[in-house]
Amino acid sequence: MKFYNKWPFHLGLILFSIVADQLTKLWALVRFTNETGAPNHDTINVIGELVRFQLVFNKGAAFSSRPQDLMPFLPPWLFFLLISIVATIVLVWFYKSIDKRDWMSRLGVVMILGGAVGNFIDRMRLQMVVDFIDCDFPDFIMTRFPTFNVADSFVTVGVAIVILSPMILKKIHQEIKNEKNKQVDVSP
Repeated sequence: MKFYNKWPFHLGLILFSIVADQLTKLWALVRFTNETGAPNHDTINVIGELVRFQLVFNKGAAFSSRPQDLMPFLPPWLFFLLISIVATIVLVWFYKSIDKRDWMSRLGVVMILGGAVGNFIDRMRLQMVVDFIDCDFPDFIMTRFPTFNVADSFVTVGVAIVILSPMILKKIHQEIKNEKNKQVDVSP
């Protein structure tokens, strides 16, 4: 079994994603807030108008949906705590249920978990999530893509890996099988 399919590596990746997320959010808070802690509305263009850094405080759930609209009987902090607990249980169960040979899906789940914890820390500490990566995808349905952060990136890439890994691994296994068949055919 490869090192990238063992729990110490997975735990390290979770910790790395949390630290990277929290450090970049700390930088954004220091760089983009005034003395009162309010956003100063500065923008740093990274790749012209395509990618820029601009601070946004997200008090809602995914894509800024509001928890009071989803479950009005719960205070927002309790809503996010319960959602996080349920999501963590589901992710750990899913991780354990994945065949150990499907290392890509396991890595994807680990990335999702790390990103989820990063945003959970914000919600418990600040009652909102710090977002600062602002992208524009020309000719996309919306004017600008919703502002996001490093934790969101880990979650998104993790989901993509979980979705795509069965197809990718099937292709890899097929190529290995074909290569072995070629070697058998050539053997005297």
